[in-house]
Amino acid sequence: MISLDTNVLLRFLVPDRRDQVEAARRLLVEEMSVGRPGFVSREVTLELAWVLKSSYGFTREQIATAMNDLLVSAFLEVEAAEDVAESAREYRRGGADFADRMIAAAARRAGAVPLYTFDRKAARLPGVTLVESG
Repeated sequence: MISLDTNVLLRFLVPDRRDQVEAARRLLVEEMSVGRPGFVSREVTLELAWVLKSSYGFTREQIATAMNDLLVSAFLEVEAAEDVAESAREYRRGGADFADRMIAAAARRAGAVPLYTFDRKAARLPGVTLVESG
């Protein structure tokens, strides 16, 4: 198995740097297969969502669709795929950011709840508690 960094997946999703787009596509076609998938870490999904939103202005719908596209690829193995799927589904609906949803999902999966936060939107998620500050 090989691993893919955020910037490689980004070039696959956003074809804005032609030389890197072609190199990323070659890598994905030549190096990955069902028997040798590319590994996508949780951290890469978090960074990818952030970059798509902050640098490229992707909407929640577009980001959720990109995450789902990663999940359904036979050539990719996405770490914490269930968390990514749930976070993408709920992120579409508004409220907390994708990263906040992934953090809350990890806490629930680990049985480490409540997760305490100062973020009011995140505090609306299951298992998350708002810390009041004076």
